[in-house]
Amino acid sequence: MDITAALPTFVITLREGTEAALVVGIVMACLQKAERSHLNRWVYGGIGAGLAGSVLVGLLLGAVLSWVEQLDTAWVPVIKQTLELSLGLGAIAMLSWMLIWMTQQARSLKGEIESSVQATLAQSGTAAGWGVLTLILIAVLREGFETVIFIFASLQQGIPAVLGALAGLTGAVLIGIALFKWGVKIDLKLFFQAVGTLLLLIVAGLVISALRHLDADMSAIAQLQQLNLCLSSQSCILGPLLWDGAQILPDKQFPGVVLKALLGYRDHLYLGQIFGYSLFLAGMGTLYFRSLQPAQMARR
Repeated sequence: MDITAALPTFVITLREGTEAALVVGIVMACLQKAERSHLNRWVYGGIGAGLAGSVLVGLLLGAVLSWVEQLDTAWVPVIKQTLELSLGLGAIAMLSWMLIWMTQQARSLKGEIESSVQATLAQSGTAAGWGVLTLILIAVLREGFETVIFIFASLQQGIPAVLGALAGLTGAVLIGIALFKWGVKIDLKLFFQAVGTLLLLIVAGLVISALRHLDADMSAIAQLQQLNLCLSSQSCILGPLLWDGAQILPDKQFPGVVLKALLGYRDHLYLGQIFGYSLFLAGMGTLYFRSLQPAQMARR
């Protein structure tokens, strides 16, 4: 079994799961402080519903991909590449947004959640329970949805991806327990900065994959329609081949396979891929590291 295929999903799930664990921990701490711990069962219900919803999204995406492969039409390669390109772009957009938004909102996250819980507890009867369940459900489902989209966008379905996701989820649960039950002091700021930087590189790797799907999509359309859409003989729209490391550093053997899993490395890189990768890292990296600075310094 290829363990390296589990590394990206482990990193994604660990970070996403830790965010959800923080929300759950803050909500349960608020319930305990308000002497409403009997509502904890609604918290557990929200966690279960969020996880079930995430699994359902994964099953639906898997069913759609299987259905596309079984279509009896010459356009199957185009449809498949377009779908995978859409998943890649969706994963890039959501994970990039999450990376910047969560970093900016981290300072006020606790206060916002406490305000939401207080407003929910002001309701009577089961309305308070449903409010707590909805709050947890949204938090868990949001993180789970982003993880599922990444798994399908990076084409890492299968046992390794599942094991990586389970390991990351286990780590997130342990971090939540350590923080809110055992009182362990963890430098969450440093943790999120380190994992966020690694996540930035992983998402940049999705840019390389998305461009490859776009190139294959345009090539398939050109062949079916007999159109001259390709700009280069080496690729359709990515330009000339600038790196051929198949003999030096293949991406299916160690250490190239690790670099591929974590950094988006490929043993064949074209001009368009290198340009897109560099542009994404420069732009999103600037936004991310600027968001790590104090608010006043970031505005300057």
